[in-house]
Amino acid sequence: PVMHINDYWLLFSRGFDLISKEHVWKLKRLIDFWAAGFILLVTLPVTLITVLVIRVDSAGPVFYRQRRVGLNEKPFTILKFRSMKEHAEQEGAAVWAEKEDPRITRVGHWIRKLRIDELPQIINVFRGEMSLIGPRPERSEFVEELKKEIPYYSIRHTVRPGITGWAQIYYPYGASVQDALRKLEYDLYYIKNMSLLLDLKILLKTIGVILLGQGAR
Repeated sequence: PVMHINDYWLLFSRGFDLISKEHVWKLKRLIDFWAAGFILLVTLPVTLITVLVIRVDSAGPVFYRQRRVGLNEKPFTILKFRSMKEHAEQEGAAVWAEKEDPRITRVGHWIRKLRIDELPQIINVFRGEMSLIGPRPERSEFVEELKKEIPYYSIRHTVRPGITGWAQIYYPYGASVQDALRKLEYDLYYIKNMSLLLDLKILLKTIGVILLGQGAR
């Protein structure tokens, strides 16, 4: 529980010495690089079909670009297939996604449900901005707010963000500060226990979540 930990626990609790996990970092990056190339090749037919149906379904670009916060709080541009109407945030303010969000297009509903909208993030993995598995990268506007509201929120930025992660498979879609606090607890668990075996478990669980269509919004 984030509200009941302190600096001493983080400094001396086994698992948060990330230097000792340097070999895990290197192996993860190597796996990410080759896996990203393989996934890009295998999913090419799905990508081409998705590009076509988005073009036909609604006006606007095929890809959606958004600034997110990555490793060491370095900002980067995340790529997604556009699943919302163009100019979904007309007033310019960042808005949490809602359940049954009216901004989502017809095609967007299905590509979100099947998680196809996340496929372009493989390019982010290939570039080294993301990993296949890690804490979900958040928007910079939300990060500044959450750092003020939640203790130790910045710790989640000590590892590369991921397309999927421990919080994504065990906690529903977050759309509030309270949800972000709970998801941080899962992220801290992942960082503390990070290993290739845990990554494999998350990957297998993610496949199950996709097949059951859970958590999409």
